[in-house]
Amino acid sequence: MARFRTRMALLGSAAALAAGALVPAQLAGAQPAAAADYQWVALGDSYTAGVIEAAGDTFEVPRDGCERTDLSYPQVIDRDLGSLIELTNVSCGAATIEDITYKAQEPIGRHLPPFSEDPDYPFPAVPAQSEAVQAGTDVVTVGAGGNTIKFADILFRCLELGSGSGGVGTPCRDALADDIPSRLTKMSDDYDAMLGVLHERAPHAKVLAVGYPTVIPKNTSKCRYNDWEQFGSITQGDLDWLRQDVLEPVNAVIEKAAGESDDTTFVNLYDPSQGHSVCDAGKWVDGVFTRFPDQVAFVHPNARGHQNAADHVASAILNSIGVD
Repeated sequence: MARFRTRMALLGSAAALAAGALVPAQLAGAQPAAAADYQWVALGDSYTAGVIEAAGDTFEVPRDGCERTDLSYPQVIDRDLGSLIELTNVSCGAATIEDITYKAQEPIGRHLPPFSEDPDYPFPAVPAQSEAVQAGTDVVTVGAGGNTIKFADILFRCLELGSGSGGVGTPCRDALADDIPSRLTKMSDDYDAMLGVLHERAPHAKVLAVGYPTVIPKNTSKCRYNDWEQFGSITQGDLDWLRQDVLEPVNAVIEKAAGESDDTTFVNLYDPSQGHSVCDAGKWVDGVFTRFPDQVAFVHPNARGHQNAADHVASAILNSIGVD
């Protein structure tokens, strides 16, 4: 990221020097702010929006229930890019791919019973996120898929089935494994349709399909059973299953869809975040709780995770618009 910030500082300095050469000194202070060179629309679910307290403070007034936070990666990049790119961030917690493509969504805020209650819930519906993409949009980033396979529901079920197991066995895999292939097939179909809509709405835009980070380590022996700042009552066997048969295939679906769509690039967050899972000391994704029992995270990236995402997504944005 240091190289990225240096690059942007140089761009800013060059722009300032050029402006100074063209504008008389006595008028420089009176000039209106220049329009951004590129238009960027950020779409996605809670892994884009931020949502949890460990990813910063929400900034919408009044709240719309989408829970975009100021340390989420779109907002971090927006601050770093300065005036080069104008951001429209319509990402929303709990969004499915259909909510991005064509459906109005009823946001849930931080209403996640029995773990948390949101006093402002329910919230009015927000438009389908794709409506923010216009013919003049230059870059679209989208991070979605987890809610389409209903990953939160899977986690809830794994917590329930693992309770009282002593951490032994694979009760969640035994109950849910047969249903996962159909969920992944739906996700694949929905993702392809979404990319088609985005390219139709902004035919000249570069679309960056952002994957998910490492959530579960390859060595699940480091995950402590009944540690609620990790995966609570989910067994080690079920964690292995979730990583291999659910989360890694989700990223594979996104990568495949991006590879088959013109002007779409996959942004891999999984490999760079190895060693920073929920069960690692330097975690970039918080567990069921950030701080048990009063700060719920329900397995979402914290500010460090969003900074890592910002590094990789920003580089992909700059490459997509031809800035070296």
